Formats: sequence, structure tokens, C-alpha cells
Amino acid sequence: MGNQPRWVRPSAAALLAFTAVLYLWNLEATGYANSFYAAAIQAGTKDWTALLFGSLDAGNAITVDKPPAALWIPALVGRVFGFSPLSMLVPQALMGVAAVGLLYLTVKRISGPAAGLLAGGVLALTPVAALMFRFNNPDAMLTLCLVLAAYLTTRAIEKAGWKWLAAAGAVIGLAFLTKMLQGFLIVPGLALAYVWAAPTSLGRRLLHLLAAAGGILLVAGSYIALFQLTPASTRPYMAGSETNSFLELTFGYNGLGRITGSEGGGGGMPGGGGGMGGNVGFGGAAGITRMFGTSFGGEVSWLLPSALILLGAGLWFTRREARTSRTRAALVLWGGWLLVTTGILSFMSGTVHPYYAVALAPAIAALVGMGGVELWRGRSHLPARITLAATVLAGSVWSAVLLGRDTWLPWIRVAVVILGVLAAVALLLRIDSLQAIPARFRRTATATVVAVSLLAGGLGSTAWTFATAAQPHSGSIPTSGPTASAMGGPGGQGGRAGFAGPGTSGSGLPDGSGLAPDGSGLAPNGSTDGGSAPNVAMGPDGAGTANSELTALLKASTAKWSGIVSGASQAASLELATGTNVIALGGWNGGDPYPTLAQFQEMVANGKIGYFISGGGMGGGRGRGGNSEVATWVAANFEGQTVGNSTVYKLTN
Repeated sequence: MGNQPRWVRPSAAALLAFTAVLYLWNLEATGYANSFYAAAIQAGTKDWTALLFGSLDAGNAITVDKPPAALWIPALVGRVFGFSPLSMLVPQALMGVAAVGLLYLTVKRISGPAAGLLAGGVLALTPVAALMFRFNNPDAMLTLCLVLAAYLTTRAIEKAGWKWLAAAGAVIGLAFLTKMLQGFLIVPGLALAYVWAAPTSLGRRLLHLLAAAGGILLVAGSYIALFQLTPASTRPYMAGSETNSFLELTFGYNGLGRITGSEGGGGGMPGGGGGMGGNVGFGGAAGITRMFGTSFGGEVSWLLPSALILLGAGLWFTRREARTSRTRAALVLWGGWLLVTTGILSFMSGTVHPYYAVALAPAIAALVGMGGVELWRGRSHLPARITLAATVLAGSVWSAVLLGRDTWLPWIRVAVVILGVLAAVALLLRIDSLQAIPARFRRTATATVVAVSLLAGGLGSTAWTFATAAQPHSGSIPTSGPTASAMGGPGGQGGRAGFAGPGTSGSGLPDGSGLAPDGSGLAPNGSTDGGSAPNVAMGPDGAGTANSELTALLKASTAKWSGIVSGASQAASLELATGTNVIALGGWNGGDPYPTLAQFQEMVANGKIGYFISGGGMGGGRGRGGNSEVATWVAANFEGQTVGNSTVYKLTN
């Protein structure tokens, strides 16, 4: 490393600085982003139990419907600097910078600094990466964990180091505690690469994999045991499960249920194979073309055709190399990551959202970086030139197709095609080494060919990424692009064509998401608008802005929980607006069996809940969870009052 060219370190520093500016610029405009996770982070800044278990409120009634690891860092930062949108979002952005840096280091070890810089740049300029690293969903931390695991596995392969592999397993365990089974999708690629290429005997290679498994079990298993062994009376209810079980959430609603479509527990909404198959926010129809479709295409697929070409070419060109070839091992690692994750996201029939595709971005970037540079080095051979030209042309043409789906800046679509054709011709003819060009101009010619090739493949995604970073995003299902768009949560607005937001006709959301006191599943105004919370509007900071009268009422409450409302979206927005604890009746979508009528009655008898607020966002009236029983009991035993446009029942004297 000591004899590397002078330009390497400044270039790497410039890459990281550029990424930091891109991800941190005007970050405050995003506000609280997804109020669901923002409320949980706020709770973690107030209460250690809430931090440990990922409670939605500091009173520890119920958790978010995910493991808590993604909440820990922003909550700890909030404890030090005070909770605010920036204390929550800056750690997310820095995770993006770290992921780009780690990817650079990983690819650099295999194909050199130029490949590392290209890979890091591609990741930084992938639209869904800019979206998620400027947001507060768990995917930012998940992506960082996955890249770190790939780096550690790459180090392990070099010298058959079981300690590096065990560390990779521990990081994958942390990825599991961030987003459950999605953290395991890279395991086949990592394991196959190590078994194939590590320079030791097969028996030792397999034994070393047990060390990796041990790392996973140590980290993930320890937390699962902690959760399961903690008495239910001293921890929050596990949202998304029917039996208050972390394991049920893992293998049900938030795990295998997402793949098969048989989501139990909180029962997320139907995914690509269900009633929302035509909704962009829910992935579009399942199938081999899903990653290229309207839902996922603009998020991550800009260079996916190029990455697939480079993967196939790389495996072919390295077919005769020694078993321990690090280049081929890296292709297996990143290729396995790409193919397995793409396959699962493409064919899963449960709930799937476009931003999940951020998990593909590092693999695409690594393959483009490695493959592009390796083919450039071998461009004196015609097959390498043909493959490189095809790669650049495929990237430019597909970028034009993606840009053609939107009316935004149509000239870019024309530009990328022209640049792609010019780059392909220049690469095929090897213009930079033509004898007709004077020797003193050949370096300039080479730089020009490289620049045109990079622009052809990257101009479209770069422009889309900048447009994404320039827009604030909010709600539970953000999408990239020049138009701020999100879905879910109060006021979430529709974005791309074919995507109707909550409260609009054609949204595809189940009717009756607001639960009335009579259990009918209707909002107080009698509508079934699918999640447009009657008490909360979307504020400029991305959080729900509660009615001022309702806010004052909850702030004045001295009960442990100022209120209870069906669904987590409205509960979270009320928490952020008031700074009080609000119970999400039925969890995320109102379908969890917590609190039961008996539990609720005990809470009321002990004076722990101030107000019952009718209506709510997401779910409600799903025939499970006792929500209608609670609402009916409240209406029969307490007098309602109109607060703003809501009906509120005072539960304490």
C-alpha cells in the first residue's frame, strides 16, 4: 500500500467528501421523515427500556414492527445532542458515507484504487441510496452492515482467516437485528465465495463457516434470548406478532410471510402478488422483470444490465484461473449477493416496497467498478473491448428508457444515448491508441474516452440522484426522483404515475383504516379513505401536525399515556407533536392484539391513559386485536367530545 500513486488518497478523500455533501446538504428539510421511526427514536432518547426494545413510545406499550438496532445510534446521538430531525438524520447520512468508504476499500483490495473509486461513486450516486441515507428507515444501517460484512469476508478469503469470517458473521447478526431475514440474503454469496476460494483445505473452509455462524448466533441469538426471557410485564409488546414473540415476527409477518404473502402477525398489506400488485409503492407485479419495472426501476436498476453483463463476462474470463483467484472470488461474492437479493425481491409475493432495493446498490456498484476497470485494462483484446462497449451502451440505453418514464428534463435522455453510442464506438475502435493520433495527445484521448463512457452510463442516475437529494421526503414509503413522494402516515402524498397516495381514490388501501368508537371501522366523518388520519395533517417538517386543540389536550394530561389511538402512524405523529406518550392501539396497522379489552380496562382503572381518540391511520377493523371491542366499550362508558374534527373520550377524572 505504501507505493500507491499519489492521486489515490486525495481521490478517496474527495469521494468521501462529495458523498458527505450530497447526503448532508439541506438535510433539515426532510424533517422527521418517517414519523413512525422518528417517534421510536424520540422514545429511545427518553427511556432506556424503550431504546433497548425499540418501543414506539417511552411508556413502553408496544414496539415498532422491526428489531431495534437501527434505532440505537440515532437515539444515542439524540440523548447526547437532544432529539431533533438533524440528530436523527445526520447519523443516517454518515452511515452512507461509511458504506461508500467501505465499498471503496473492499473493491480496491481486489481490483485497485480506480475500481474502488468507481464502485464507491456508483453507490453514492444510486438514487435509492441517496434516498435512504437521507431518511430514517432501517435500510441505511442494514446497507452499512451488509457492506461491512462483505469487506470482512474479503479479508477472510485472502488468508483463510476464520477470525475475519467470525466478525463478518457478527455483523450479519447485527443486520438481522436491523431488518431481520433481509440481512441474511447476502449469506449465500459470502459463504460460497469463501468455500470456493479461501487458501486452505475444504475441511478447514467448512469449519471456518461454523465460526461465521457462531458470530451470527452470538449477536442475533443473544438479543432474541434477552427479549424472549424478559417478562412480558416489564417490556413492550412485540408489534407484528399475535403472541408477543420476537421469533413469531421473524418467521411470520416480518420474515417468511413477506416472501410467501402469508403475512401473519400484524399482517402487512398485500404485496406485489396481492391486491396492491399494480401500486408502485408496493412493488408492482411479482416476476423476473420487477426490478426493471415502474416501481423499482428508477430506484436502483440504472446500471443493473451493465452489472449483469460484467458479472457474466468476469466469470467467463476468469474460468481458467486458480481456485484461489481473488478476482473470481469477489465476482462470486458480489454476484451471489446480487442474484439472490434480486431473485427474492423480484418474486416475493408479500409486502415489498421500492426502497428495499437499496440492498442491491452495493453489489451493482462493486460489479461495475471491478468489471469496468478489469475490462479496460484488457481492452487490447477484442472480446474485452466488445464486452466493455456493450456494457456502456446497455447502461446508456437503459438510462434513457428509465428517463423516458418521466417528463423531467427530456434532453438528458437524448444525451445519454448519444454519449453511449460515441463511447461504444470509441471503445471498439480503441481510439485512444490509434497511430493517427500524435503520442502527446493520446493521454488526452484516453481521458476523453473514459469521461464519455462514465457520462454515458452514469449521467442519468446521477441526475436522478441529485433530484432526489434536492427534495424532502416523508411518510412510510418514500420513492426517489424529482418529485417528493411518499406513502403512508398522515398526509403521505402520491408520487409517480400509477401511485395514489392515502386518502385518494385508487390508492388500493383497505377501507376502514380509521376506527370509530362503534367498531365500524369508519373514521369520525364516516369516510373510508384508507388511512388519511382525521386528526393529523402533514406538516412541513415531515411529521404529522396535530390539531392544536387536541395537542393542548394531550399535553395537559398527567397520565402515563396521554392518549390511545388506532394505528401507529397517528400515534407517532401525536407523540412528535406533543412530546407525550401515546399508545398505538393494535400496532402499525391496528391489527395486533394489544392491548386487549381486559388490559385496556385495567390501564383505564389505574388512570394510566388520558384520552381515547377515535379514528386512526393504517389498518383498524381487521377482525383481530380487540380494537372494535375497545372502541365499543369506550363509547358505551364514556362521553365523547368534539376536539377539532375528532371525537375524543376522556378516560381519567
